[in-house]
Amino acid sequence: MLALLLAAGGFAQEKKAKKEKTYNEKGEIIKKGWNFGPLPVVGFDADLGFQYGVCCDIFNYGDGSRYPRYDYKFNVEASRYTKGSGVFRFYSDMPYVVKDTKLFFDVTYFYAKKYEFFGFNGNFASSFDPYADLEDVKSGYFYLNRNQFRVVGSMQRPFFNVPGLYWAAGLAYYGTKIASLDTIKMPDFAGQSTLYENYVRTGLVNSDEASGGNTIQIRLGMVYDSRDHNSDPTRGIYTEGTLVGGSDGRNSHFSYTFLWRHFVPLYKDKLTFAYRLGAQNCLSGETPWYMINNLNTMFFQKMYTEGLGGSTTLRGVNRNSVIGEGFAFANLELRWRIVGFQFINQNWQVGLNPFFDAGLVTQNYRDEKMKEIDERTLFPPVPQLCSGEKERLHMSAGLGLKLIMNRNLVVSVDMGKALDKRDGEKLKTFIGFNYIF
Repeated sequence: MLALLLAAGGFAQEKKAKKEKTYNEKGEIIKKGWNFGPLPVVGFDADLGFQYGVCCDIFNYGDGSRYPRYDYKFNVEASRYTKGSGVFRFYSDMPYVVKDTKLFFDVTYFYAKKYEFFGFNGNFASSFDPYADLEDVKSGYFYLNRNQFRVVGSMQRPFFNVPGLYWAAGLAYYGTKIASLDTIKMPDFAGQSTLYENYVRTGLVNSDEASGGNTIQIRLGMVYDSRDHNSDPTRGIYTEGTLVGGSDGRNSHFSYTFLWRHFVPLYKDKLTFAYRLGAQNCLSGETPWYMINNLNTMFFQKMYTEGLGGSTTLRGVNRNSVIGEGFAFANLELRWRIVGFQFINQNWQVGLNPFFDAGLVTQNYRDEKMKEIDERTLFPPVPQLCSGEKERLHMSAGLGLKLIMNRNLVVSVDMGKALDKRDGEKLKTFIGFNYIF
């Protein structure tokens, strides 16, 4: 990864080929104008497999007076994972194009031949794998096929000129298509039933919603931001409270999402204690079952905005294994910037971040209906859908390695392990871009 990044960094260029270098008080080169960063996408996600493809980050720093903040940024990516999923994405982050207005726009298409589905209300409280103890059987019980088209637009403006305080608004569209595993293309799973199929057969997932649907959301919120930087902050607070009204054409729902991020400097800009607290709950109506794992944030730090579990929320816990109508989570990190240097006309830093993650379902989804189904006698029988065990805290811990270019492009390696084997038995590694918050 380091060799690929350094090679790609050689292509980074500014609008003017030759210009006199200027430095800030930290000895960093002040970037001005355009900076292009074409990169090969070479990553790894323990849940998704090896990732390969191409992407390009395009920054404009203007006259450099705001560096390391940029005037605007565009990103284009096309990549796929070896376990059968992929992504095509374009997004833009434009904090200074319009005066006093931050604009964000994201268009993404995801496809996944094997998308994890562990049931409702947390892995402890849901079901077990009936194929887990069978020899020479590769279980597909916790998978389904999912494609999703996502369009999100958000804006942020000052709130009565109070420093750091903003109001925000946005629109979002999610077109989601769900199906059973394609056993022709994946013969290892032929003849197996899946948890998704059992949810549909028992009526826990209704037939008119089993194949997904189209969800439109209107988002209104308040944001407070005192961070010194967006991508690699060393101090400050970012908090976001969002009210979301959504509909899939069948049902409507009204929910809230609350996020609190705090970056506490412990030693200059070298050592920072960073933590994130998050909660999401439904206030009225019912969220579509295929959307309850979506974290409804105004502005994205990572490409995937789903949880709990996986590379963006509980690192080391099985992806999408802690989902319900409402959930809460916490991420704690100690970010140590070990060394900084300049190479190929770019500013670089290497960092380590030990972390601890935790989360749980706080609002159950179709809980009573699930219990009623388990009490009925079905023919043919299905595995037990509800263990009867109360939801508990899901926890993981691990270590991250970061390579940071110009305080904006962050190559990330995180290794996390669930503290309960029911959440995942193996040490999981995730290689990609950006801090998770």
